[in-house]
Amino acid sequence: MSDQSKIEWTDATWNPVTGCTKVSPGCDHCYAETLHERFNGKGSFATVTLHPERLEKPLGWRKPRRVFVNSMSDLFHDAVPDEFIARVWATMAASPQHTFQVLTKRHGRMRSLLSSEEFDLAVAEEWSKLGTTAGALDPDHTPPYPLPNVWIGVSTEDQKWADIRIPALLETPAAVRWISAEPLLGPIELHHGHTHCPTHDFAGGFCVGPCPDRFGLDWVVVGGESGPGARPMDPAWARSLRDQCVDADVRYLFKQWGAWKPIGEGIGAFSPPEMLIGSQLDRWGHRQVMRRVGKARAGRELDGRTWDEYPEVAA
Repeated sequence: MSDQSKIEWTDATWNPVTGCTKVSPGCDHCYAETLHERFNGKGSFATVTLHPERLEKPLGWRKPRRVFVNSMSDLFHDAVPDEFIARVWATMAASPQHTFQVLTKRHGRMRSLLSSEEFDLAVAEEWSKLGTTAGALDPDHTPPYPLPNVWIGVSTEDQKWADIRIPALLETPAAVRWISAEPLLGPIELHHGHTHCPTHDFAGGFCVGPCPDRFGLDWVVVGGESGPGARPMDPAWARSLRDQCVDADVRYLFKQWGAWKPIGEGIGAFSPPEMLIGSQLDRWGHRQVMRRVGKARAGRELDGRTWDEYPEVAA
């Protein structure tokens, strides 16, 4: 846990929970698992541990910042009690100067819990208990719901998981909804198979643009995989999501290429550290050539520019 972070889309990390278990292909080469087990031993990451002593840490951070909640776990893991999640939410309610970025692969529990009146009441109760430590809480009022300073996101590494997790996200009360397509392991069509916008009528699809009813996505983060065993990301996948966001006026952030960088087009057989990826680009059979150069050398420019867009949040 740190009040500073090297993650490109956040300023700080806050880990009231550590440890997790794998649920989909995006978990295969989990950076959090690698980092945790470097210091705690093989297999230790599978034990989910609560850290109540960290719950009020953001209350002491005076400078406003974006805070990634649980970079070393998943807050909606089955091993995390509802009551503990309510305490996390209460701290976020008591820290309106910060923006909290919550990301999960447990879409079902997220939707169920955050849509629950019982959870809302539990957050209000925990929030009232923070009065003596937070200093400025009015016991005669309860925090707004959904919290305006909390962004709720789901991981969507490919079309299958986008089709499963995005609808659950759109049914979850949230001030800002976002997806993290990292590691991006396949193409994603945001209009494919979702029907959750009551205002706009897209046959067989859903609204990803500005919507007065706050349906749709506000932010899309895209990145390739880094670290041992990293799988390359086809540039066409990143470009497609960028173009969809531009067309729909959705904010787009390109986080990184990851371990593999595109170096041009080629044909024939390649051997490590280079490989061909994606579909045929022309009638001669050229495909995209990727070279493993490492995250730092690969950089984060997409088609000659850096994409660092963030949601516009109403004051």
